[in-house]
Amino acid sequence: MRFVVQVVSKSDVKINGEIKGSIGRGFMVLVGVGQEDNEAIADKMVNKLLGLRIFPDENGKTNLSLADVKGELLLISQFTLYADCRKGNRPSFVRAGAPDEAKRLYDHIVEKCREKVPKADTGEFGADMQVSLVNEGPFTIILDSDELI
Repeated sequence: MRFVVQVVSKSDVKINGEIKGSIGRGFMVLVGVGQEDNEAIADKMVNKLLGLRIFPDENGKTNLSLADVKGELLLISQFTLYADCRKGNRPSFVRAGAPDEAKRLYDHIVEKCREKVPKADTGEFGADMQVSLVNEGPFTIILDSDELI
């Protein structure tokens, strides 16, 4: 499982020109599900995400979590995080999770986040989406379950 976490002052996602989800200060997270992923891995990734202390404190040190700053989440499904570009010029996505299982795990992630974060908006799994954000810092972190377990 892979998360691309971006600290934002605001972010939104549109589908067919209509805003599907929007947040203020918080994390915009691209969520990629791989073939080997399961609920236990998803739970570990959510715990790591929500525990990240990457917001600045009063001294400018990255020491505060999403909860500490009353931040919000925008979770966007993104199978292309599993693009394999090692051979040729056209990416392969064979390591991405099968759509039905990936959607189930994405929904699980959203549910777990909503249990702990008052505002956790989403895009729509499998939809053509337009994501806008103002990245603070910029500050972007990649979480990969292969590196957490």
